[in-house]
Amino acid sequence: MKIRLGIVLLSAVWMASCGKKDPGIKNPLPDTNKVIVDTNGVTNNPSGNSFNADSAYNFINKQMSFGDRVPNTPGHKSCGDYLIAALKQYADKVSAQTATVNSPTLGSLKIRNIIARFDEQNVNRIVLFAHWDTRYTADRTEATKAQHVPGADDGGSGVGVLLEIARQLKLEKPKIGVDIVLFDAEDQGLSQGAPESWCLGSQYWSKNNPLGGSKPKYGILLDMVGASGATFYKEAGSRQYASSVVDKVWNTAISSGYGSYFITADGPAVTDDHVFVNTLARIPTIDIINYDQNRPGNFGNHWHTPNDNMNIIDKLVLKAVGQTLMNVIYTEQ
Repeated sequence: MKIRLGIVLLSAVWMASCGKKDPGIKNPLPDTNKVIVDTNGVTNNPSGNSFNADSAYNFINKQMSFGDRVPNTPGHKSCGDYLIAALKQYADKVSAQTATVNSPTLGSLKIRNIIARFDEQNVNRIVLFAHWDTRYTADRTEATKAQHVPGADDGGSGVGVLLEIARQLKLEKPKIGVDIVLFDAEDQGLSQGAPESWCLGSQYWSKNNPLGGSKPKYGILLDMVGASGATFYKEAGSRQYASSVVDKVWNTAISSGYGSYFITADGPAVTDDHVFVNTLARIPTIDIINYDQNRPGNFGNHWHTPNDNMNIIDKLVLKAVGQTLMNVIYTEQ
């Protein structure tokens, strides 16, 4: 995933340059790695449903137990099997969209996009996305290129939040139908390559959308939503293709007491899975992604390094993102 620091036009190619950003704005809430989290730290909870950050944290840690989740590796297969089994406990229907795609970095890759559906017959629905693979090389620095990226935040955090939301959807059914899609092969692109070298799973899904006629009203992508100090700006592509959804999510976050995380300011365009969901599947989709315009690394010092491990995961951040999504889902008509 990469940032393009230009203005996005409807007819423009989504150009990209390496980098990601993290929180330059200080989070007024304290850092914590304690097991106990503030499950009641919501100024206003219109949904009445409480997101459990402990549960999300455990879902992330479980993914980490499989080691590398790079396509074509044993850890990747084992984690994919686990994610399917976990979602089958909660969803009405779970399926795996399998394909073989060609990566410019790793060659032929066998991938699985994992799809969970809730209240499938409900035509009024939204879709939630994350990616579950991890990058094959820690190429943020030359010294770490031979190492892999553990992917607690970059991949693991978004999946962990969505697994906890799936658990909540099983406990209490919302008024709308919900789809959860976990994309594969998002993070195997060329560091200085074209956008199309990234997000191979979402490109395949968007060209071969298995959701059929029940097209969601909109989508929300989670990427790197668990690191300590994370902040979320209004990403340019999200504003272009789904501005009303951006407003809905940010307003919900602020009214729920999470304005210190969801910043009311514009960020640049990011080459991420939502690009292809917007341009190929034509589902208006936003990207909630950790970004800091003031930090040289853009997405945090752990991004694409061996330091993307459980030590950087903050349950308060997981709570802010997960509770915001819960409030969106359970107040959607």
